[in-house]
Amino acid sequence: MSMTYIPLSGLSLRDIEYVVAVDDLRNFSRAAERCGVSQAGLSEQVRKLELLLDVTLFERSRRHVAPTPDGIRLIAMGREVLASARAMIEAARARTGPLEGLLRIGVIATLGPYYVPSLLPLLRRAYPELKLQLTESLTQSMLSRLRQNELDLVFAALPVPGESFETFPLFEEPFLAVFPRSHPLAARETLTMQDLAADHDENGLLLLEDGHCLRDQALAVCGMMPARDQQRLATSLEMLWHMIGAGEGYSLIPQLALRNRAEWDELVVTRPMAPASRQIGLVWRSSDPRGPAFRDFAAFLAENIPEGCLPPGAG
Repeated sequence: MSMTYIPLSGLSLRDIEYVVAVDDLRNFSRAAERCGVSQAGLSEQVRKLELLLDVTLFERSRRHVAPTPDGIRLIAMGREVLASARAMIEAARARTGPLEGLLRIGVIATLGPYYVPSLLPLLRRAYPELKLQLTESLTQSMLSRLRQNELDLVFAALPVPGESFETFPLFEEPFLAVFPRSHPLAARETLTMQDLAADHDENGLLLLEDGHCLRDQALAVCGMMPARDQQRLATSLEMLWHMIGAGEGYSLIPQLALRNRAEWDELVVTRPMAPASRQIGLVWRSSDPRGPAFRDFAAFLAENIPEGCLPPGAG
């Protein structure tokens, strides 16, 4: 039985991108901003696509945008179409210099502000034809976007979950314990994980909110899990610094985040941990045809370890 020919002249990848953006953000205005078009233009193209498909993709109200059951099914297919289109472009790039032109890089939030400033000049000198597009977020968000072909590379703490990724260790980033000056453990010159696990001071361990991989790493290093109602949480690494400086407790801070903190010397003390570190690595999709070039890129980065960090496996 032959399939009925269906012309695709009315269907564009750009329209599918609009629909995916609306689904991601659940807001037409923010979706238009992401796509670089007016809200009216984006809304009109979404309506045209709905007419073409003869399906209502979104349930709309003044305060609510959500995909319909048909929309959920078709938008998932649209994501696959976009991923295949991006893979086609990547395959073409792989023939003509994969690390020239646009490279979309995600960086976890507890690393980006402290690693990227020294990384950019290095890349500018070594890869002058490279145009970077940087994104910062939580690990799972970055990996999800990488899996959907919305990012090319992700800097993350290893290991990462998922069999569809290749990883390359770059360096070990030591943890340091940071205390208010009044904390009992601040008087010790060096500390072990057992010291922290045995600490029962009321101004105890401060954590980042759920979703930050640094939170899980801190709990693993300290060997403890405070009760949910006893956890004191920070929304970001910078807020964690402020909470420590205010005397609310202590935390483990990665080495690179200690740079340029001289103004905190009167409020906090830092103490090395023996041994405690996290391994930072580069992650990409196993299916990406630029894999060999990404591996060379990662090897170059591993030869340029940030000050205060160690080679992989040395932590």
